[in-house]
Amino acid sequence: MTRSAIHRWLSRLLIVLVVGTLAAVGTGSSSQAAPVVQPAEADTVAARAGDSVLNTAFVREHGAKGLELLYNMQFAEARRHFDKIDARYPNHPVGPFLNGLNVWWRILIDLPDTSHDDAFFRAMNETIDRCEEILDEDPDNFDATFFKGAALGFRGRLRSNRGDWFKATLDGKRAIGYVRDVAQQDPDNNDYVFGKGMYDYYAAIIPEEYPISKALMWMLPDGDRERGLRLIRQAANEGYYIQTEAIYFLAQIYYLYENDYSKAVGYTGELRKRHDDNPYFHNMHGRILARWGRWKQAKDVFSEVVDRHAAGQAGYNHHMAEVARYYLARERMIRRDFDGALQHLAALEGLTSREGNTDTKFKALGYLYQGMAYDGQGRRDLAVNRYRMVLRLDDYANTHDQAERYLDDPYGQ
Repeated sequence: MTRSAIHRWLSRLLIVLVVGTLAAVGTGSSSQAAPVVQPAEADTVAARAGDSVLNTAFVREHGAKGLELLYNMQFAEARRHFDKIDARYPNHPVGPFLNGLNVWWRILIDLPDTSHDDAFFRAMNETIDRCEEILDEDPDNFDATFFKGAALGFRGRLRSNRGDWFKATLDGKRAIGYVRDVAQQDPDNNDYVFGKGMYDYYAAIIPEEYPISKALMWMLPDGDRERGLRLIRQAANEGYYIQTEAIYFLAQIYYLYENDYSKAVGYTGELRKRHDDNPYFHNMHGRILARWGRWKQAKDVFSEVVDRHAAGQAGYNHHMAEVARYYLARERMIRRDFDGALQHLAALEGLTSREGNTDTKFKALGYLYQGMAYDGQGRRDLAVNRYRMVLRLDDYANTHDQAERYLDDPYGQ
């Protein structure tokens, strides 16, 4: 494992602790009735968890409606609810943070597109600035602690996605203390235990997956795999607004680390029921079915994604269609339907060749599978041409090794 890979995993470990704050905003799911902050108190931020604006009826109502709209790709409608919260609490970090979440989901459904990055970073930086102004006057302020940890974690998460591992690690280190403070102030809250569960799980499995990472993790508390899973399941079953994020990460965990595709599919199925218009969850459901070998079901899922993209449904953008076309081509290849595979691959090539697209992952994978399909048809000259095109692009998922292999030995022979 290279040093850069270790640094990458360390940064992910550090920021994963704060993922538990992703959807907890606007919840305050304590079982006790919370006081409602009146409009005259809008510029005041509560000091204790029980007095947090997250517990007010106003934030709970508009936060819930906004997040539900957000998960279903209704960004403008979601922003109207978040702007109401920001207007009610103009000096509070909740407003810019929620609007940052709105931008985050635009990024997540088309991660190669960096056009929204600046807006996202501005929102997180504004959140942090508001928190610091409050903490200068009141170092123990609950809301400022909560949102500063959340904003640092989100900022670090995007920096990690963009390969800025050093800054991502710094954000993660800073975030840890804030999120721990939040959990300690409200340890029985089913939303806030999510961050603890995430940390426990990943702190336990990363040294198992990458033993060399132990050299960089000695300063961090030990994890507990089983306790982590238990706490994440608790958040998924009993959390207030954190349920969607908890279910999502359970699906990822069982898909990527526990190798239990049945449970992973069960969780993505639950996400689909909750948010049928979310293309990210839609494609994720299909990918896990494909990994599990349930290709007929996966085909149905990805075909629906393609249909929704063709219909122009919100969120079903070109990148989501790229993912679906790639897997539909693979399904045809497994059946040795090379003509059918090439039809999907031609559509994939059209998507990846669009103006302004700088990501070449699916372009490389598409050319590789085109070469394999041409080899399957006995059209060797076209196959060689495609393998050489793969080698002119960046290497993704060992595409260069595979292209060189099939240049020496034709696919299927």
